[in-house]
Amino acid sequence: MDKTEERPGDAVNLFAAGSLKAVLGELGAMFEAREGIPVTAVFAPSGLLKDRLLWSGEGGLFASANMAHPHALADAGRATAVRPFASNQLCVIAQPEMDVTADTLLDRLLDPTTRLGTSTPQADPAGDYAWDVFRKAEALRPGSFAALDAKALRLTGGPDSESPPEGRNPYGWLMERRKADLFLTYRTNARLAALEIPGLTIIDLPAAIAVGADYGLTVLDGANRPCVEAFADCILSPLGQAVLRRHGFAAP
Repeated sequence: MDKTEERPGDAVNLFAAGSLKAVLGELGAMFEAREGIPVTAVFAPSGLLKDRLLWSGEGGLFASANMAHPHALADAGRATAVRPFASNQLCVIAQPEMDVTADTLLDRLLDPTTRLGTSTPQADPAGDYAWDVFRKAEALRPGSFAALDAKALRLTGGPDSESPPEGRNPYGWLMERRKADLFLTYRTNARLAALEIPGLTIIDLPAAIAVGADYGLTVLDGANRPCVEAFADCILSPLGQAVLRRHGFAAP
């Protein structure tokens, strides 16, 4: 889209997963500076956004931390075809005193004394992916799923989850407040938490229980479709993909 003068009513409403706040905030500012079209963003758990968008009739761009939620909007006739734009991986954030490696991670996750933080399944894809990890653990050690399902502390991503102060990383904030010993989340979230709270460590999941996350976007029915399509193209462009990589995301 060639840069033009901003016309009254031109704007992009962005509805995006919380894990995309830093990167799409940066891309939104770049797009606004280049095109003269403001980007107004709502960052929240993808499942909660999907439910809102199914009934609200709002237009704009939906960027989800999974493919299922944007497909639900497309299948309901609310949005265009879904396009993958990034991927992520789950990992564990550990408190400084936790003696844990990739080799001992499953033992520590299953330890009854270890407090395990997760996001909220169904409301937030990060929670759904965490339960995929639990299912893989079950295949290795029967009984693991029931144990992990019972002990998981659903600390983020739900409609009633605590909100961190403005500008704080929710995972760093929760770990700083000692709400969990280990937290199962995206690598991109873990990276930001570790930068904010010195001493936190990041442990990659061993291959047998590793889970990846695929991110998809879709353009919603509504006003300003050309502007929204232009922003979607910006995210999918080589420049947009380079910014995503710099923030720790991988190619779709």
